Amino acid sequence: MAETGMVPTDTAAFVLNRATGDLAEGAAKLAEEVGSTSVEALLAQANRTGKNKGAGAAMGSMRPKPVQWYAFDDKDQETTDWYPQGLTGSEDSGAIGVPAFIVSWYYKPQGGERGIRVSFLSPKSLRYQHALLVLAKPDGSFGPIDIHAGGIACFGDLLYVADTKRGLRVFDLNNLLDLRTTQRDLGEGGRVGRHGGRLHAFGYRYIIPQTDFWQVEREGRHFSFVSVDRSGDTPKLITGEYTDREPDAWVGRWKLDMEGGAPDDAFIMGHPKIQGAMSYDGRWYLSQSAGSTNNGKLLVYADGKPAPRPFPIGPEDLTVQDGKLWSVSEYPGKRTVFGVSL
Repeated sequence: MAETGMVPTDTAAFVLNRATGDLAEGAAKLAEEVGSTSVEALLAQANRTGKNKGAGAAMGSMRPKPVQWYAFDDKDQETTDWYPQGLTGSEDSGAIGVPAFIVSWYYKPQGGERGIRVSFLSPKSLRYQHALLVLAKPDGSFGPIDIHAGGIACFGDLLYVADTKRGLRVFDLNNLLDLRTTQRDLGEGGRVGRHGGRLHAFGYRYIIPQTDFWQVEREGRHFSFVSVDRSGDTPKLITGEYTDREPDAWVGRWKLDMEGGAPDDAFIMGHPKIQGAMSYDGRWYLSQSAGSTNNGKLLVYADGKPAPRPFPIGPEDLTVQDGKLWSVSEYPGKRTVFGVSL
């Protein structure tokens, strides 16, 4: 693919095999008991409010600044327990009826694991709400999922979450479950699963159980981020690896049905510390981080050479929405969802 400067590599190294197991069964049983709601209904009563162009420290020395950005509230800015990583949106999905972004977070403390969560954010109202992603069990209980959740992508009702060492976990937004339908309050914040006949989710009102799994065939291949390219006739799922080792960083593109398990194409990117990748209208966009105090870079591949652009501090996953390229920044006090021109 000479026009991008990306070096083609063997796609067989990145095969994913479907491993549904009893995931769908457990999720269906839980959904039958609790009852589902919609993203639109969740956003209509969302309990947190972001700030338009808040957390300006995230922009660092970037000039010009992003076209638009939204900051999380003070509590989510300050916490060192949760770190935002992945980003997708309603235009990726095509099935969510209102403008929305979805952000994944991972729980950083080693003890008392609380897994991963997503935030549904309305760019119109700036209201947002967290939901806990869980692993449902056939007995109707559930538990947290202890992974990094470095990237997410939504297509239709399916939410794909990058699991670094294992591949891609899949969640169905038709199973967005509201625990308030089963109990008057949300129980103790320190509990998860079924206790004393009641369901607990660390105090979260909403949960989404995993329904499917695409597992990596070869050990040592890491899946760090994920996005959807809707710019062509056939939408593609993009995923690749973050690494400090420049020669090893790869990215690949799959058909959304993942027929055969191997990507349609794969490339060595030739850059370390890539946190997100997007192909769009014949170009590659790579999000490169540089720590908690230095501005990152957006590397744009067109005509064979990367053209670096300024980017905020701590940039992560990428998505395209409303004609802009969006990312999320991860560090405390600098947590934003920001958009730049394509």
